[in-house]
Amino acid sequence: MDFLKKFQFVGGRIAKTGLAVFLTAFVCELMNWPATFAVITAIVTIEPTAANSIKKAFIRFPASAIGALFAVIITHTLGDHAITYALVALLTIVTCHKLHLGAGILVATLTGIAMIPTIHDHYVATFFIRLGTTTIGLIVSTLVNLWILPPKYANTISTNIHNLYFKTGNLLEKRGSEVLQNHSLHRETKLIFNDILREIETTDTLCEYQKEEWKLHRSNRQEMRCFNYEYKKLNLLRQILFHVGNLIYLPVQSAFNEDEKERIMDATLSLKGIMHHPSFHIPDHHFTLMKNLLEEFWEDNEGHHMKPFQSMKHHFSCETVMLYELLSIHDLIEELNEVHILETQHQNVLEKTLHPQ
Repeated sequence: MDFLKKFQFVGGRIAKTGLAVFLTAFVCELMNWPATFAVITAIVTIEPTAANSIKKAFIRFPASAIGALFAVIITHTLGDHAITYALVALLTIVTCHKLHLGAGILVATLTGIAMIPTIHDHYVATFFIRLGTTTIGLIVSTLVNLWILPPKYANTISTNIHNLYFKTGNLLEKRGSEVLQNHSLHRETKLIFNDILREIETTDTLCEYQKEEWKLHRSNRQEMRCFNYEYKKLNLLRQILFHVGNLIYLPVQSAFNEDEKERIMDATLSLKGIMHHPSFHIPDHHFTLMKNLLEEFWEDNEGHHMKPFQSMKHHFSCETVMLYELLSIHDLIEELNEVHILETQHQNVLEKTLHPQ
């Protein structure tokens, strides 16, 4: 089985599917039962996590029984005709939906449809044999998913988060440049933003998968702490992207002078550089840049509270919003840096504990 470890996530799942199909067909062959229905069940039962396979197995079994039952009854009544296929599929889908067996609709419908040409007589025996083969497929695929190549998402999650911070830094620079130059939102910029949003959701799904896996497979304290560190980074990234999103949809009507544009662009590039840094190191000059932005932010809002409320068409100018979003991103970057420092300190303590000199 060593060669299977070379597979990445997708390859490992394919290998497990192939193994589940082989074992399922082999067991059916030993019992002299038709393997078709068992194999169909085994293929669709391999889930991203073993926990999901077990949960859905309890849904797919009764759903498959419903599909097989409709196939036997309708074929006995109408014979093998076009209307039989339509009725079996329709009734199976509707019944599973009404009984909240959505996860089993596919396997139940496939089982029912595939049974129709094979039903000739001995309807009760045929029903229970089909139910038995489906059970074999569920059990074998679930056990394979549980014991063979249990998925580990930690490396994928860490890599995704590192790449997402890199992309977010580039996006911040790109959008900041557009706003300062009074350019409307470029199509490419919006596509990058949407792509980052999708990748964050994908990574968050992998985190949920990893939590599910820990319910069935033991994990050491170090692995869980590393996961929690990455998860904190992901949550902070989501908040950072929220502020970048406000800049994405900001109506561009800025009136910065050249000196202000230069200071804001320097601060934006500094934020980008920190997001690109592996340890999110914040250089000393960055605090000077952010202090300048903060002073400019208060100067920009000075006197607004003295104006009549009705006379202000826009209570927050484009300049104010941009400064606020950059300062908010800076606050999150500082929190990110603190999280990294605490994690590094813990790793150093752990290293000294495990390997004392």
